[in-house]
Amino acid sequence: MKNKIYNIIFCAVAVIVNAQVSMGGKLNVDGASAILDFNDLTSNTNGIILPAVDDTTNAFNSMTSANNGTFLFDKSNNRVRMYENNIWVNLTDEGASSSIIPNTSDESGSGVIMGSETTDAKGILILEAADKALILPKIANPHLTVKSPYPGMLCYDTVGRAIAVYDGNVWSYWK
Repeated sequence: MKNKIYNIIFCAVAVIVNAQVSMGGKLNVDGASAILDFNDLTSNTNGIILPAVDDTTNAFNSMTSANNGTFLFDKSNNRVRMYENNIWVNLTDEGASSSIIPNTSDESGSGVIMGSETTDAKGILILEAADKALILPKIANPHLTVKSPYPGMLCYDTVGRAIAVYDGNVWSYWK
């Protein structure tokens, strides 16, 4: 009987908890408006690696507005791209995809959703929250400090105060 009561209490708490996630050894998330936060040590050189697809025309089952905000590396033109206002926008010039290591494992279905139980968006990692956002990994001067960047790497440059994106050849910066 005691176990049933504990299970009921645990389930009730799990339903009402507003989860936030930190990665890279970080113990606390910065602020109440972050859904995902990363290690912010000044020595950090790790960023997010965007998924690489053969061609953006087949990236989704259907192109819907729910997919707006999707970032990926398009191997057909060697560019980092973002799906915005129902069209693909290039974030970099033509880079190189020769160092991309193919994932040969079988696809196991849907991706991971953070911030909601369901979503209409398609992707590997879907951040779905009306009041929370991703805090990018912070790296000082990634073009100097990241020794072997991977095509599709994304981070926040703390010195240049810009989003930094690596296309396989060079870094591009967005403010």
